[in-house]
Amino acid sequence: MAKISQIRLAEIFPAAIIIATFLVAIGLSMVKPIWSVYFIIVFSVYWIVRLFYMLIWLLISWYKYRRDIRVNWFAELKQLPKNYLDYYHVITLPTYKEPYEVIERTFEGLLKCEYPANKIIIVLGGEEGDKENFLSIADRIREKYALHFYHFITTVHPRSPDELPGKGSNVNYMEGFLKEFVDAQQLPYENIIVSCFDIETLPHPQYFACLTYKYLTHPNPTHASYQPLVLYNNNVWESNPIIRVVACATTFWLLTDMSRSERLLTFSSHAMPFKMIMDVGGHDKTIVSEDSRICLQAIVKYDGDYEVVPMFVTVSMDTVYIGKFWQSLGNQYKQMRRWAWGVEHFPWMWDNFFGKHANKRMPLSKRLKFLWVQAEGMYSWATAPLLILVIGRLPLLLASSGDKATAFVQNAPITLERLMTVGMFGLILNAVMYTFVLPERPKDKSLFNYLIMVAQWVIFPFTMIIFGSIPAIDAQLRLLLGGKYRLGFWVTEKKITSK
Repeated sequence: MAKISQIRLAEIFPAAIIIATFLVAIGLSMVKPIWSVYFIIVFSVYWIVRLFYMLIWLLISWYKYRRDIRVNWFAELKQLPKNYLDYYHVITLPTYKEPYEVIERTFEGLLKCEYPANKIIIVLGGEEGDKENFLSIADRIREKYALHFYHFITTVHPRSPDELPGKGSNVNYMEGFLKEFVDAQQLPYENIIVSCFDIETLPHPQYFACLTYKYLTHPNPTHASYQPLVLYNNNVWESNPIIRVVACATTFWLLTDMSRSERLLTFSSHAMPFKMIMDVGGHDKTIVSEDSRICLQAIVKYDGDYEVVPMFVTVSMDTVYIGKFWQSLGNQYKQMRRWAWGVEHFPWMWDNFFGKHANKRMPLSKRLKFLWVQAEGMYSWATAPLLILVIGRLPLLLASSGDKATAFVQNAPITLERLMTVGMFGLILNAVMYTFVLPERPKDKSLFNYLIMVAQWVIFPFTMIIFGSIPAIDAQLRLLLGGKYRLGFWVTEKKITSK
C-alpha cells in the first residue's frame, strides 16, 4: 500500500472530522436519542455562551470603529516627527473583464481621499485572456487619471502552466514590475506601503492617512500588515435582503476578530509593507486564498514575529448583486465557497509549522495557536449551524414512545426554544448596528427601506446554513477529494446596478 504523505493527510483531515461529527450525531440520534438530546443542549449552551463572548469583542470593535471614523487622521499624521512625504503608497488593482464604469468609479474614489495623490503609485493589472478589452480600458483610465499620481503602471499577466489563474498569480506578476520600477527609482523598500485592493474597492477618505499614521507609529512597521474594516456598501441599497445579510455578517465577523488581533489574518483588501512582500517572494501564484496566505508567509518567514494591525477606518466593496435575483444568489454561494476554500491553508500550515518544511524557530505556542484558529474556524463554520438548527431536532423525532414520555424529552424543545430566544438578542443587536454602517439612502429609496434593513435579519439562521455551512462543507470535501475537485479562482462578477 502506498504511503500517504503528511500534506495529503492534512488535506483529508478537515472534511473527515466534519463527516465523523455528522455521522456520530445522526447515529447517536437513532441509537441513543436521549444522549443526543443532552449533547445538543450542551452544544447549544456552549454556542450561546460563545455568542455573548463574541458580542463583547464586537462591541469593543464597534466602539473603536465609531471613535476612529471621526478622527482627522491626516491632521494627526502631520503632527508626527517623521515626515509622511518620505513614504509612498502603492495600490495594486488586479482586474479581469470588469467594465470601464467599475474601474472608473474606483479611481474617482481614490481621488476623493484626503492624501496627496502624487505620493501614490498605481499598478493596474489585466489578464492575457482579456488583453484587448483590458488595454482599451487601461488606456482610457491612464489618459484620464495617470497625471494625478506619482506613477501609473499597467501590466498584462500571461498564462503560465505553473500557476493557478487568479488574483494571486496576477498580483505576483504585478509585483515583479513594481520591483523593477522601485529599484530604478532607488526608493527604499521600507518606505513603501502596498494596498492590495480588489478592483471595486473604495477607501474611506481618511484611509491612506490612517494607514500611514499606523505605519509610522508602529515599533516594527515592516513586520506588520494593516487590515481595514471591510464594508459591502457600494451597491447595498440595490442588493436584495439575502445578499445584504450575508455580506454584513462577513463585516461583523471581521469586526469581532479585529479586537483580537493576536488571531487576526489579513482578509480581502488590506495593506502590507513592500519589504515584506520582497522578503517572502511575493504572493503565492498557485492558490486561491492569496489574501490571508501572504500574511501566513510573513509569519513563517519572520519566525512568528509578524502581526496584523487592525484599522477601524473602512474600505467599501460591492456585494455580489448584479441585478438578477437567482444569478446573484448563485454568485453569493460561489463567493462563500471561495472564501471557505481558505481551508487550503491548513495543509500548508501543517507543513510549515510541523511538517517537512517546519520553521522550528517559530515559537511552538504561536504555531499551535494559528493552526488551532484555522482548524476550529473552518470546523465551526461547516458544522455549528447545521447541528444547532437541523440535526439538533433529529433525536426528538427518532426517540421511542417511551423516551418521548419522559419529562426531559418533553421539555427539550422548550429548552432549545428558550436558548434560541436568548440568541436572538445578538441578531437584534446586529440589526441595529447595521443601520449605522449603511451609506446615505438614495433619493429613490423610501424610509420604509430602513425597516426592511432591520427586518431582513430574521432570515439570518437560514443564510447561515445555505451560505455558511453548505459552501464550507462543499469546499472541505473538495480538498479531501483533491484532483479535479479542487477549486480554482472564481472571479466575482461586478456590475454597477444603480443609476
